[in-house]
Amino acid sequence: MKTSSAPGKVYLFGEHAVVYGEPAVPCAIRRRAEVTVRERDHGLRVQAGDLTLSGFAVEYDSAEADRPDLDAPDALVDAAMGYVNEAVAQARDAADAPEAGFEVVVDSEIPLGAGLGSSAAVTVAAIDAATRELGVELDRTALADRAYRVENAVQNGQASRADTFCSTMGGAVRVEGADCRAIDAPDLPFVIGYDGGAGDTGALVAGVRELRERYEFAADAVAAIGDLVRRGERALAAGDRAELGRLMNFNHGLLSALGVSSGSLDAMVWAARDAGAAGAKLTGAGGGGCVVALDETDETLTALEYTPGCEDAFRAALDTVGVREES
Repeated sequence: MKTSSAPGKVYLFGEHAVVYGEPAVPCAIRRRAEVTVRERDHGLRVQAGDLTLSGFAVEYDSAEADRPDLDAPDALVDAAMGYVNEAVAQARDAADAPEAGFEVVVDSEIPLGAGLGSSAAVTVAAIDAATRELGVELDRTALADRAYRVENAVQNGQASRADTFCSTMGGAVRVEGADCRAIDAPDLPFVIGYDGGAGDTGALVAGVRELRERYEFAADAVAAIGDLVRRGERALAAGDRAELGRLMNFNHGLLSALGVSSGSLDAMVWAARDAGAAGAKLTGAGGGGCVVALDETDETLTALEYTPGCEDAFRAALDTVGVREES
């Protein structure tokens, strides 16, 4: 039996635009997904204890499993099972063991579909634990690449390498197409607000793609996010928190214009700004889920706790440790 864990993430800048080769800067946070894998004779048994779902167990001998009866959108449940299926397939391929069976137990502190990288964290941890259970040690570059293949398959070819690379490596990273690397960053005072919901990543990415193809100004907005990220990198290197905040605000406006924000996300963003946060924006695919703000005081945290539609608010420090072996 092997156990691995991997961190979630927030986007400082660049979600959605990164799908089109623009740069993005995600940062790992100290909320982790832990996956335990035990080899078995055949088939696959998956138990999920906490993904903001009610928890489920499902056993099957192929990818054509019955969907668990859960109080969650079908697309979200299908995606959650899809990530595990594809992660197992990558582990089998890496170990040249196509018939290997597994029992997989997932325990996550990261809400599913909320923009904090739960799928990437589960995928990275699952591949790492499963390959080690089969006697194979993947280096981090190979692990990140296999995890990206999982997300790309589940998201119908519309994934970027950002989430899986960040979850594998930890800390702050810069991703531009296939160019992925760690970058230096201070321990920024992240405050996260969560509306209790989840966006459909595939549908949201597809919606931006449709806008970008239909309207030239939507394509310009995507390119503007890329320009903003490059300026943000300089502010990050200089430790200029005020400029980082201004650029986060601008980034949220562009994402909202692309149709991926929501009433609850906008309400939390404005509550954070009104409370004195240096900046605030949605993080991840959008449509519901989380916002991230910069504030070293308690004002933003308190404001979010009293914002209608905000189910939870918490601090999240930068996690400099990526995937790690837990047993």
